[in-house]
Amino acid sequence: MNHTVYDCTSIAQRTAGLKHAARALAADACVVLPTDTVYGIGANAFSARGVATLLAAKGRSRAMPPPVLIAHAGVLDGLADEVSDDARALAHAFWPGGLTLILHSHPSLGWDLGETHGTVALRVPDDELAQALLIESGPLAVSSANRTGHPAASTAQAAVDMLGDSVELYLDGGPRPVGGPVDRDPLSSTIVDCTGETPLLVRHGTVSLARLRSVVPSVVPADGDEELGGPATADGAPGDPARADRAGERAAAGGSHAVSEPDPEAGPPAAEPAAPAEPGAAREDQLPPAPGPAQAAAAQGLAASLVARSAAGTRPAVDQDRTRVPRPGSPGEPRPLPVDEAARLVARSRGGA
Repeated sequence: MNHTVYDCTSIAQRTAGLKHAARALAADACVVLPTDTVYGIGANAFSARGVATLLAAKGRSRAMPPPVLIAHAGVLDGLADEVSDDARALAHAFWPGGLTLILHSHPSLGWDLGETHGTVALRVPDDELAQALLIESGPLAVSSANRTGHPAASTAQAAVDMLGDSVELYLDGGPRPVGGPVDRDPLSSTIVDCTGETPLLVRHGTVSLARLRSVVPSVVPADGDEELGGPATADGAPGDPARADRAGERAAAGGSHAVSEPDPEAGPPAAEPAAPAEPGAAREDQLPPAPGPAQAAAAQGLAASLVARSAAGTRPAVDQDRTRVPRPGSPGEPRPLPVDEAARLVARSRGGA
């Protein structure tokens, strides 16, 4: 498969590139896009084959599931379950931007991002081109556009050099982050685990602990250490590796989404399995079977129904062995998208429209 690079500084190429990307994502292929941190490799979040192709292109295992980028905070309740007031406050303060929130995934969503233990890592990127693609295609599973163990790509050409033809097309929006120093590694997003009673800072990044606490004072570092290193580079854990490993182990023990894989993010732990021999060449026995027309239609209807019910303020009655406490709306929390628009965003991702 030959790849195509679109220079998105040209209006004509940007328009053509976004249309091509939407078609490729609907066909379970991967694309490379710029974000507000670094370049990312993206796949349809509701395509198991697409996510498997993404992980194979990077040389990652299912133990390192990618986060999901969304266009607007109003989509949050269509994808996450039991969102706490603290999580909503953080989303309201730092979305769009460099904050990834680990949340409980809606139990009825039929996606397969890897070994997520029932969680999903969500972020709204502060990048106009990324948001344009998300509006066009729906939620995307996105990881840094690099092979495992290599620096994250801050340009489209750097991504091409590492991923080549394992990706169908590259949207070139210029260097990322925009206006960032060219002589420093790009920073990854900050990751906060909001699946427990206390928000847990599991990786430092572009949003500091002090800024997080200015909104939610109860945020604590994962290992309880107030000096948990400095900001993480886009391909490295923050501070001392041993302390970073302990933080990851604590989050993993709690059944949370893999914390070393953010939007475009940090490198894997030392125990990461060996990469496949050929970049992007997922074996046939690794790829889930493509759904039939009836199954795809049912999945699209389910996604649209979940988002509609979420926007209407109802919750699916599914037992996840967790106590459910009805929560009234909080002042200042992000306003949800209109029902029809939110349903359309997720349904288009499921159905490939």
